[in-house]
Amino acid sequence: MARAATPAIGVLVDDGAAHEILRYQHDPRAESFGDEAVAALAAAHGLAPEQIFKTLVLAVPGGLAVAVLPVPAKLSLKAAAAALGTPKATMAEKAAAERATGYVLGGISPLGQRKALPTVVDSSALNWDRVLCSAGKRGWDVALAPGDLVRLTGARTADILAP
Repeated sequence: MARAATPAIGVLVDDGAAHEILRYQHDPRAESFGDEAVAALAAAHGLAPEQIFKTLVLAVPGGLAVAVLPVPAKLSLKAAAAALGTPKATMAEKAAAERATGYVLGGISPLGQRKALPTVVDSSALNWDRVLCSAGKRGWDVALAPGDLVRLTGARTADILAP
């Protein structure tokens, strides 16, 4: 069998989880990778912006963790920390996030990371039949069932959005 294009895709293929890879032309000048994905994918594929999720790497006491939430939403660091069972969380440094996940910023997928990190997925994901998240490369997203996203990342689900 040929090697998967990214570790995230490899996880899905190895598991046999139903998925679809959606690609768009990444603009290296883009200031917000998530907004770029929403602009490119939502209308073209009949998706709501809230169906497209971003992956944020957090610094927590003792290491790193991951929060997965809709692109248009803001993360509540306090809610994410509580969901992860830690007293606090801050945004991780870019270099630490890239080193731990094996992906570059803007292409960090919650799937197939170099080191499995504690993960929380916003519970709004469960409202959709499928959600999109990074497939591990800028300009590549993967559509999959939210249950598969949670299962394959070993994630908890919780309300982690800022009011």
